[in-house]
Amino acid sequence: MRIISSLINNAKLTWRPIVAVFFWGLSFIATKIALREINPLLIINLRLLLAVPLLGIIAVLSKRSLKLRPRQFFLVLLLSAISVFHLWIQVTGLHYTSAANTGWIIGTTPIFIAIMSYIFLKEKLVAREFTGIGISIAGLLLLISKGDFTSLSFITGKGDLLVLASCVTWGLYSVVNRKIVLDYSPLVSIFYVFVFMAVLSFPFTLNASSVNAVLHLSAQGIYAILFLGIFCAGIAYVLWAQALNRMESANVAAFLYLEPFVTVLGAWLFLGEHLTGFMALSGLIIMLGVALVNFK
Repeated sequence: MRIISSLINNAKLTWRPIVAVFFWGLSFIATKIALREINPLLIINLRLLLAVPLLGIIAVLSKRSLKLRPRQFFLVLLLSAISVFHLWIQVTGLHYTSAANTGWIIGTTPIFIAIMSYIFLKEKLVAREFTGIGISIAGLLLLISKGDFTSLSFITGKGDLLVLASCVTWGLYSVVNRKIVLDYSPLVSIFYVFVFMAVLSFPFTLNASSVNAVLHLSAQGIYAILFLGIFCAGIAYVLWAQALNRMESANVAAFLYLEPFVTVLGAWLFLGEHLTGFMALSGLIIMLGVALVNFK
């Protein structure tokens, strides 16, 4: 009975991060579909347009205070500016590469968080972590170059490089977020970051061309945007915030290892992308390196 009770309790704790990671893994599939009809910045703004009211309603129903403290204004603005740039280069990169490649590359984000923490926060890296970084970089080069190390032609793959750059910007976001202290719960913090992101990015898409593109979205495009806004930018963040309130941060973060596998499987099922043994090998090498960096 104790074993059954333990399994039930674990399930009650772990279903939230699992569902959140599942939505985030499929977000690259939905974004790839939306990119067929609208540009990257418009996709980001439509996500925010759906997510901000949803998060605000949930925060109010949860009796969270939404009062913005003046001394926190510029801190939230800084995080929002980094987030907008991060998402813009990531979605733009996805336009030029496959969803499967994007999934594996995004999986290296913890590596860049560790590197940024080492550089800016003076956090120590042991030999095992340096080894993990080296293995992940080798896996990345293998994936991006498709095994052709004798030529530098793979550098012209700007899609992969833009997605990789977005991993760097998220590493920067994470370091800044750890350096400053926001006096809000995770849910309210992400709500304000989304609000400021919308304020920063909306002026660039408020034009007749964007309105016309939205009005002529196909049913598939509409479903993709709804999924991105409601499930990926809304519900997933709420579930993640709830998980952080119930579990240790390191334990919650471990579920992110599942995200690349969800993306790769989704790319095969929904986009018809070919998954080769070579790609799988590259991805597993990347994940091995990431695991070594984060193993405690």
